[in-house]
Amino acid sequence: MDFELNDDQRAFAESARAFAQAELAPHAAHWDRESIFPREAIAKAGELGFCGLYAPENAGGLQLPRLDATMVFEELAAVDPSTTAFITIHNMATWMLGTWATDAVRAEWGESLTSGRKLASYCLTEPGAGSDAGSLKTRAELAGHEYIING
Repeated sequence: MDFELNDDQRAFAESARAFAQAELAPHAAHWDRESIFPREAIAKAGELGFCGLYAPENAGGLQLPRLDATMVFEELAAVDPSTTAFITIHNMATWMLGTWATDAVRAEWGESLTSGRKLASYCLTEPGAGSDAGSLKTRAELAGHEYIING
């Protein structure tokens, strides 16, 4: 079995490393210390495709395999784990939109999210459950043509 990286994988990792050194490294400690959300840096990451790494192409994403995306995240996190954590969550939410949203929702939000012009996230917490998804009590139940949210 060949475990060598291909040229595209090496290029993504090198691009992420260069971005992290230029855009994240000079500011990461300050952002953490001052609780600053680096919106501008995330937008710059989006310009490189880092906000839509594995989102489908029909949503404006790169539709990379998860291994390739992980290599980008690894390079970013080596310099700034806090900002990278958000970028990974944004990628997951953007992938979900690109994969399961209606065509109209995908058309309205896809490229804005994959480009980093707009940001996505999700909430996974409840009193008594924290972020343990298996302990969440809120449920969405289909009732006719509408969902009822309880929890």
